[in-house]
Amino acid sequence: MNLDSNIFSIDSVQAREVLLSLGWNDFFAAQYSEWQDTPELQPARITAEYQGLYRFICPTGEGLAEISGRLRHHALDREDLPAVGDWVALNWQAQMQYGRIEAILPRRSQFARKETGGRSQAQIVAANVDTVLLVSALNHDLNLRRIERYLTLAWESGARPVVILSKADLSPEAESLRQAVEAIAVGADIVVLSALTGEGLDALNTWLQPGQTVALMGSSGVGKSTLVNALSGFERQTVQTIREDDAKGRHTTTHRELFQMPSGALLLDTPGMRELQLWQSGEGLDASFADILKIASNCRFRDCSHGGEDGCQIEVALANGELDLARWSNYLKLQLEEAWQVRRTNKAEQANSKRRWKQIHQQARAHMKEKYR
Repeated sequence: MNLDSNIFSIDSVQAREVLLSLGWNDFFAAQYSEWQDTPELQPARITAEYQGLYRFICPTGEGLAEISGRLRHHALDREDLPAVGDWVALNWQAQMQYGRIEAILPRRSQFARKETGGRSQAQIVAANVDTVLLVSALNHDLNLRRIERYLTLAWESGARPVVILSKADLSPEAESLRQAVEAIAVGADIVVLSALTGEGLDALNTWLQPGQTVALMGSSGVGKSTLVNALSGFERQTVQTIREDDAKGRHTTTHRELFQMPSGALLLDTPGMRELQLWQSGEGLDASFADILKIASNCRFRDCSHGGEDGCQIEVALANGELDLARWSNYLKLQLEEAWQVRRTNKAEQANSKRRWKQIHQQARAHMKEKYR
């Protein structure tokens, strides 16, 4: 393959090797069939975003690209624009160092939260991730309710969640804290480690396999940057200390970035998130609180509201300690948040539909005026 040519062949051995190293598989190959016979386009993976410009890697190189006018025109909200981890159909002119993204391939998974602020839009934190490493520090800032929230969005994303309990070297109660997390992390693996001493790092090899995409998420100060450096083998990220008074951290990672690890895995590092509101997480909520659903399925009445009805097994479980009151309260809180978000989303979708049809009618009228002028 001529690396200086705009003519691209996905069947090239060299091209396929590069694509596979970036996480390409049969799913994305099938999605790309629409552009397979367009020689000026090639598949590329988005590795970072900078205010409207996207850094990418493709079989013929890497660089920056902008989105095409057509793609921008048809995007109703941010969810329709490229995100870090996305596969795209790219027109890359290496000689001119110019790239244009023509289309986004359907996502295999996406970790989405409600955009911060008042707007009811999804923010895609990570796309096409195989495993989400949810990092929490074993200090007095450890928050089980926050972990439940992370797990809900992780399960909804379609990726496999793994809870990482970091800074084990600083906690004399690491085992008891692990057991507390295990009680609420239904179905998720838990790894206790210290990036500083190296304890537990080998356990991550299960997920850090060649071509696998792993996203690292957590609040500021939980040790994500130290973990990235330990896994990379060099100082990739600057490390900052947490505040002593409240164990809160400062932002070290300032933007999402996808890069390849020595193991061949692709690691997507994200800034610490202090606000994590749900976005369309019905199935994720069910998966994260599967134990509660199992208890509720044994209630005497199928439409039990768990508010004191005869034969309510939730009431029994709360009374005998099988179900923790704080976990039950958080489940109800997330249910209400989900219901509110669904209502907001439906209203936003109706507004977007009206706006799109108004644009279509305006374009049609303008076309007819031009035609019969």
